[in-house]
Amino acid sequence: MASPGLSDPRPSVRSVPFDPVPPPFPPTPVGEGPPLVPPATWRQVALPGSGYSDRPRFHQATIDDLGTPLAEVTFVVVDLETTGGSPKDSAITEIGAVKVRGGQVLGEFQTLVDPGMEIPPYISVLTGITSMMVAAAPRIDAVLPAFLEFARGTVLVAHNAPFDLGFLRAACETTGVPWPAFASVDTAVLARRLLTRDEVPNCKLGTLAPYFSTSTQPCHRALDDARATVDVLHGLFERLGPLGITSLEELTGLTRQVDPQRRRKRHLAEHVPSGPGVYVFRGPRDEALYVGTSNDLRSRVRSYFTAGEQRSRMTEMITIAERIEALPCAHDLEAAVRELRLIAEHKPRYNRRSRFPERALWVRLTDEVFPRLSVVRRVRPGAGVFLGPFPDRRAADAAVAAVHESLPLRQCTSRLSLTVLGTACALAGMGRCGAPCTGAQSREEYASVAAVFAAAVDSDPEALIAPLLARVERLSGEGRYEDAAVLRDRAAVLVRAVRRRQRLESLATVPELVLARPDGAGGWQLSVVRRGRLVAAGVAERGRSVRAHLADLLTTAETPAGPEDELAASVDETELVLRWMEKPGTRLVDVTGTLACRSPGTGRYSAFLARVEAGRAERDPFGDHRPLSTRSQPDRVVPGQPVHDSGRRGAGRVAGRRGRMASGLASPT
Repeated sequence: MASPGLSDPRPSVRSVPFDPVPPPFPPTPVGEGPPLVPPATWRQVALPGSGYSDRPRFHQATIDDLGTPLAEVTFVVVDLETTGGSPKDSAITEIGAVKVRGGQVLGEFQTLVDPGMEIPPYISVLTGITSMMVAAAPRIDAVLPAFLEFARGTVLVAHNAPFDLGFLRAACETTGVPWPAFASVDTAVLARRLLTRDEVPNCKLGTLAPYFSTSTQPCHRALDDARATVDVLHGLFERLGPLGITSLEELTGLTRQVDPQRRRKRHLAEHVPSGPGVYVFRGPRDEALYVGTSNDLRSRVRSYFTAGEQRSRMTEMITIAERIEALPCAHDLEAAVRELRLIAEHKPRYNRRSRFPERALWVRLTDEVFPRLSVVRRVRPGAGVFLGPFPDRRAADAAVAAVHESLPLRQCTSRLSLTVLGTACALAGMGRCGAPCTGAQSREEYASVAAVFAAAVDSDPEALIAPLLARVERLSGEGRYEDAAVLRDRAAVLVRAVRRRQRLESLATVPELVLARPDGAGGWQLSVVRRGRLVAAGVAERGRSVRAHLADLLTTAETPAGPEDELAASVDETELVLRWMEKPGTRLVDVTGTLACRSPGTGRYSAFLARVEAGRAERDPFGDHRPLSTRSQPDRVVPGQPVHDSGRRGAGRVAGRRGRMASGLASPT
């Protein structure tokens, strides 16, 4: 299995065979005693020459015999500038590369590239490369052969290698040039293996460059970033020497080594069956440590004991685990639902998602004479109008701020009376509130304002959202782009919340719903849903009557409790059902009641939400979103032994101190 960051290199060294029982060496002269036995580190080789072609000779094995020394490997450190973050809709604008061997720079490669499209303004601001600069530059089909010739026979190095090599591979596919089988090294992954959180907070190039005191500072220009990456690579190589990593083969296998404690627990996966289901890692007291789901339980559970699992918390969890419980399921929906329920019930310490569904937040329009907005944790039927749920307080506050931007609802928290009047606040003077506390706004007038919010949550958000979008356009026209962006993001949070609430309500009022999907083998996956809750699941195999199997499922299906018009499941479970229902190929077998979307709903704002999401992605199109944060303790690498997190001891401590001294982060005393 190829590991992230380091791909399998081409074979470049032929091993020397080792004879465990070598003949005598050196040759014993006649009459001078018994033959000498060579030490175990001597190897037999055939030396050229007329008098020695048939006689064995020995030489002492060195590190050179064990692999390709890093000092003899030619690396090409490459960096690209592009028009965006994905090769599907973006193109290369600049290629910069530096060829190094043994710490010496052998050559450099740099060229601008005409991407064949306009360079977005935010990319020009980031990189300094404009469409005018690349107008006379060669196209990628003319540049690529020259770069491949420059890098031929070398090992490619990049910081966030999947990004750079992904663009180069895509360019080869587009131009019809075969991609050579390059070995590759990702300095971001390598830094994560060798540096600690005390030394650097993350593994970004902009963070590593000052730490290693690079001669060139990265500035989003290809050649400068490649030069900085060269210095980072050499700084990381200094960490490898004390750890015994001196060859390309050892460097390649660095991230593929498995913690020995994990390897010893592989027997826990022996009884796990194949097929969809849920798995539970249990600890010494049979407590649930981690709950997960997969369409193939056996392969997924076995992957935790391989080098593909790089999460340090999973290594810790596996060390504690005593057994693995496998719960086979009928299909993927049942597995996902059971996972959610088990996580919510047991709250395993190593699960981060869905552990506390009760912490979801809602925005409530209170049920009083002059209602106001408040953020609450529970939905109580008859206690007002509820919008949500929201994942955190920040999102809930953004939605509340958006509503207050659109509607003059009161923001004071005291309960108002029709008979006892008060004094107006500053919001009334600003036109942000009708001042019902002073009697300036009647109960009926205020109720008409609050009805706009209630109508938006129920079916039609036009009167609530339209003023916000109009104000965004006005702010943009005035050049107040930051204010416009803040209001746009708030409006997007509000639209998503309204859409989510309406989608949930579409299932909450359906007493029973039967769905079916083909299983790929001629059968049907069946799901019975009541008020948003999965109450039965099964598979009608090929040749079996679907109706007969469905009758058996309905007989044993769960009857949910609670009010008839309220959700009988958690929000996350109902959304799982909705996504499964909306997949291509899902069929509606039977429905009791009415299944319908709210009209007009939020469909008209789909394009607006898509633009907001695209803008968010463009803020950092080149970001490396892999989990490459440094660890609290580095890996201890011992030649010939697997890597494990055992703390900074011995050579690791020496190497760590050397790096800090080089950056001026530690005093010499």
